[in-house]
Amino acid sequence: MRITGYRTLTTAQRWGRPVGDANGVYVDGVVPVPVVIVETDEGITGVGLGPHVEAEVIFAALDGQDPRAVTALYDRMLRHTFKAGHAGVVFGTIGAFDTALWDIKAQAVGEPLWRLLGGNDRVVQAYASGLDIGLTDDELVAAYQVYAEHGLRAAKLKGGLDIERDRHRLSLVREVLTKAAHGARPGLMLDANESWSRKQAVRHVGELERTLDLTWIEEPVRRWDADGLAVVSRGVRTAVASGENLTGLEQFRPLIAAGGVDIVQTAAVWGVTHFLRVAALAHAYDLPVSPIGSTPVALLHAATSVPNHLVSELQGLRPPIGVAIDLHVEDGAFVLGDTPGLGIRIDETVMTAARERTAHAPEGPHIRPERAGRRLLAVTPRPCRSTAEGTSDTMGMEDR
Repeated sequence: MRITGYRTLTTAQRWGRPVGDANGVYVDGVVPVPVVIVETDEGITGVGLGPHVEAEVIFAALDGQDPRAVTALYDRMLRHTFKAGHAGVVFGTIGAFDTALWDIKAQAVGEPLWRLLGGNDRVVQAYASGLDIGLTDDELVAAYQVYAEHGLRAAKLKGGLDIERDRHRLSLVREVLTKAAHGARPGLMLDANESWSRKQAVRHVGELERTLDLTWIEEPVRRWDADGLAVVSRGVRTAVASGENLTGLEQFRPLIAAGGVDIVQTAAVWGVTHFLRVAALAHAYDLPVSPIGSTPVALLHAATSVPNHLVSELQGLRPPIGVAIDLHVEDGAFVLGDTPGLGIRIDETVMTAARERTAHAPEGPHIRPERAGRRLLAVTPRPCRSTAEGTSDTMGMEDR
């Protein structure tokens, strides 16, 4: 089998409500989702959900190669980009190609990827994550009631701008999940998205800890600040989680060595091979791993095969437009199917129509505010109003 070509597509995740974090909000709730498709001479195609920046340069490392040699090809892609720097969206493109190759490899032997990788259980525990900083109290409660109806008993909220607002919103969600679990205490997490200085982080989390039992605080300071993350970890009882924006083991090593991370996270767009390597590194230090992303299907398959997987992020309950996934959510967990490969089907006609209606937002959480980490007083975001159509209801096989 040989790799013969690739194609790139762009679709969108349509939430039907504002989504974002301390850095900004997509008011219309429409988030772009890039897709890479790898083709072979045997008619098997693989799908990777992730960027396609510098795709032509990276594909040169794959052209004509046997896609089943996926881990060797991963390193080959890294070598082809080392001068320009295999980081950021370039690393994401490598991850998208890598994911597509794993999809091909599993399809070639007629097995779902979770089984090919050595997983024994198709069930992957999940926590709810609503990208919810732009919601009113009523909207927040309604959103997490839907998660609770799917059995979710742990939730991560976006915050970091106002201690009292974070306390209030976490308390609202705690009440929703506690009621759904008939009194059982839920897991609560807060994601600050790198919005604090070291002292701000310790003070903010310490104040929340007076009345709330937090499972973890995510990205309290800048992603590369190993010493700062260690300061926060020592200064609070809550576990520190980070890693979704780190690319390559060379960026994880200093954080782990400094004791700056208690829960190691990886982003879905960085690919399967990267996740497996990060999981092995974390396991050597007795640290758990947790995949992050709006459509983490590839890492869910991989998570079944590592001994230190803790829980995976569940954001939207519906896949991107034109994407069908052999996956459903039940009793607070992702349940993977038996379709060979990743179990992803693409409808390019639907994607094309969606792309024509979707414009990239000029503002949103992808832009860091000028005064992030240098705010003297609390900031209370105004609730957003969206005109987006549709709702984020249940994850199933199709979104049309």
